[in-house]
Amino acid sequence: MIQTLQKEVTFDEFIAWYPENTEHRYELHDGVIAEMPKPKGKHSKLAGLISGKLFVEIQRSQLPFFIPRECIIKSRDGKSGYEPDVIVLDEAALVNEPRWEAESVITQGNSVKLIIEVVSTNWRDDYFRKLGDYEELGIPEYWVFDYLALGGRNFIGNPKQPTISVYELVDGEYQVTQFRGNETLKLPTFPELNLNVEQIFQL
Repeated sequence: MIQTLQKEVTFDEFIAWYPENTEHRYELHDGVIAEMPKPKGKHSKLAGLISGKLFVEIQRSQLPFFIPRECIIKSRDGKSGYEPDVIVLDEAALVNEPRWEAESVITQGNSVKLIIEVVSTNWRDDYFRKLGDYEELGIPEYWVFDYLALGGRNFIGNPKQPTISVYELVDGEYQVTQFRGNETLKLPTFPELNLNVEQIFQL
């Protein structure tokens, strides 16, 4: 259950307010601070698993990318700030990020290679809110891991089934490819990474 603090704040106020060493995660949604459920159980395991596989692939391919432990993405309109489950950043692009070193804040889409969200009960955030804001920022790739098939039928089909949606930015708009069952993912940023949907979701 997401609890929100109803006073409207700016992005800068949110960053200044964000408590250190907290047991909770927080995001800013249209000027309202939202207390987010910390990933637990399989959600946490999936995020850790995919992060580990991406790290190994980055090292193997000697790519100039890295996966930060914590990071907040500022929306283009400045009214929202998100903490993705997994994010891959472009090391070279960070020289143009004015808030990275002091605050771990990303403001430009070209600093990001990939964002992954693992769907939980607040699935609308992943499929509506974040999808739109990530697209507007120009983030080139966004994966949605819906291992419990919680998303709306407009997003994962009918009947619902566990789905990985890979959104790729094409001419400024996301084009989605979806993978289910024993299908192998086709991943634009990591084309040589061999991941099977069933293998991922059964772990």
